[in-house]
Amino acid sequence: MTEKTKLITPRLPRGFEDRSPGEIAAVGAMIDKIKAVYERYGFDPVETPLFEYTETLGKFLPDTDRPNAGVFSLQDDDEQWMSLRYDLTAPLARYFAENFETLPKPYRSYRQGYVFRNEKPGPGRFRQFLQFDADTVGAPGPEADAEMCMMMADVMDALGLAGKYVVRVNNRKVLDGVLEAAGVTSEEQKLTVLRAVDKLDKFGAEGVKLLLGAGRKDESGDFTKGAGLSDSQAAVVLDYVGGKPPADNEGVAELAAMQSLFDAAGYGPDRIKIDPSVVRGLEYYTGPVFEIELTFKVQNEKGQDVVFGSVGGGGRYDGLVSRFRREPVPATGFSIGVSRLANALKLTGNLGATEPAGPVVVLVMDKAETARYQAMVSELRQAGIRTEMFLGQTKNFGKQVAYADKRNAPAVIIEGSQEREQGILQVKDLIAGKQAAQAITDNAEWKAARPGQFEIKREDLVSAVKKLLSEQ
Repeated sequence: MTEKTKLITPRLPRGFEDRSPGEIAAVGAMIDKIKAVYERYGFDPVETPLFEYTETLGKFLPDTDRPNAGVFSLQDDDEQWMSLRYDLTAPLARYFAENFETLPKPYRSYRQGYVFRNEKPGPGRFRQFLQFDADTVGAPGPEADAEMCMMMADVMDALGLAGKYVVRVNNRKVLDGVLEAAGVTSEEQKLTVLRAVDKLDKFGAEGVKLLLGAGRKDESGDFTKGAGLSDSQAAVVLDYVGGKPPADNEGVAELAAMQSLFDAAGYGPDRIKIDPSVVRGLEYYTGPVFEIELTFKVQNEKGQDVVFGSVGGGGRYDGLVSRFRREPVPATGFSIGVSRLANALKLTGNLGATEPAGPVVVLVMDKAETARYQAMVSELRQAGIRTEMFLGQTKNFGKQVAYADKRNAPAVIIEGSQEREQGILQVKDLIAGKQAAQAITDNAEWKAARPGQFEIKREDLVSAVKKLLSEQ
């Protein structure tokens, strides 16, 4: 490399993150528990690619030379626009429609994977994140929606969050009926009203009332413009928020049917409850909507106690598959935000985000004897023990042990010339050594004690290491 060659600065793009072995192992264990619940309910896995044709995604149609509003897009050799998926539901709709003739109906599946949003990143807001979805396509009744809610509750229990969550349920048709009764017709005003309802838990009925009218000023003086409803219009919405549903509404009947199923299956209101403030992306849903809310308190960036909030949700989306087929295709499902849920489990001590155990490391005390060390490594690997030979350039014993320690190795195997002549090996238990180190302060005493180190016969390598690992 010449002096003029400019080095590239290693930079992670904004809105993306690297993951350590500990985080990968912890999230993997969490996903295994979620899978077990899904499969107990009879759902099967399916995998779709990261890229879809942009028009297939539906929400972001190509209306510019480069369709990049919200999605990451590229053009292939056929001049077709493709985009990275922004969720796991739109690809499922495409998959079901494309394989309609061969798939069972209803079709019950789950999917996990990364999704991508071409949006401005911020605290806790990423441009790549992991989702875990389950969906039933082809079942029109509220029974399928109720099953989704019960499965969400069972997932939370399986993750050790019993008593710390509630699945909240509402229905798009109920909300549509309230808006109609209040005389709200414009799409913009509807959205503002629904956003106001969504703030019930945060601001209370008085705060919602302000947001339905002229607007609300918060403690900092920031003003949020309201929906501009008259007092009589706002009263209709507030009655609903207060627990008075619209009469003769199909959504109310569906919620009642779901409640009877929850009752029959033993899911009380401490786990699943009907809640009129649940809104969730209503441009997407056509019937029941639900979300998992974690109810324990955490501190926000201002040091204030706040409820952790939603870690996933979903609902009925009967119109999505019908974009690909003439006949109506009912569908319902939910999505778990894996990264956010992992953060919640970390806060409650249920994530188990400890660094995974590293490999046993066979030290290289003499380069000329590398073949002997390789033989030891092979014996241990064939016995199912995770093992590696030190491949660094240093001959220094202390530096090799320091490497093993950094790898979170449970033990190192040592064979110098003296051990080789005697047909023995030294095994250094790094776990016991760390524990003993806390009680030994004198360096000379440390060297003399050699805590955690013991001698074995060469032929006993596998059995001795197995015994050590079981004891650890």
